[in-house]
Amino acid sequence: MEEAEVPTEHLHEKIHHEAEHGRERWALGVALSSALLAGFAAVASLMAGHHANEAMMSQIESADQWSYYEAKSIKEAQLKSKADILNALGKPVPDTDESKVAQYERDKEEIQKKADNFEKAAQHHLQTHEGLASSVTMFQIAIAVGAISVLMRRRSFWLGSLVVGAIGIYFLIQALLTAGGH
Repeated sequence: MEEAEVPTEHLHEKIHHEAEHGRERWALGVALSSALLAGFAAVASLMAGHHANEAMMSQIESADQWSYYEAKSIKEAQLKSKADILNALGKPVPDTDESKVAQYERDKEEIQKKADNFEKAAQHHLQTHEGLASSVTMFQIAIAVGAISVLMRRRSFWLGSLVVGAIGIYFLIQALLTAGGH
């Protein structure tokens, strides 16, 4: 799965230029906070991509297990049909067939548990991915608002960008706690 792109390079250049050449001392704070938020965004983006890939792999594994389950079910149904035909004809059913049916039933239970575990893992990774993706979005918005604050020379916008950045950090921490819970 493709990693989320953090299109903030141009904004960083503009912020740094304004911080160096501008008259507003707080613009340096905008540059620093934007650089930190970009670092958080890069880490969160990398982790989001990882969890998206893991979710996809777990879902594929689950589908493989369900296919295997279906194959066992078909073999079991064939042996049961054979037994029904032999019983209808008054012929004995081989003990090997009866033991195979029992083995298929045990195998299916184990396969079902594996498939369910893979599905749970996929959901867990997807939930973690969504939290990380939300944090990346908040970081990008915070950086953009920070750039706007420098361009418009409005310190209040920078403070707003810090609040949005804090929300991004909250989402990042929540996602990390979710990831650790598995």
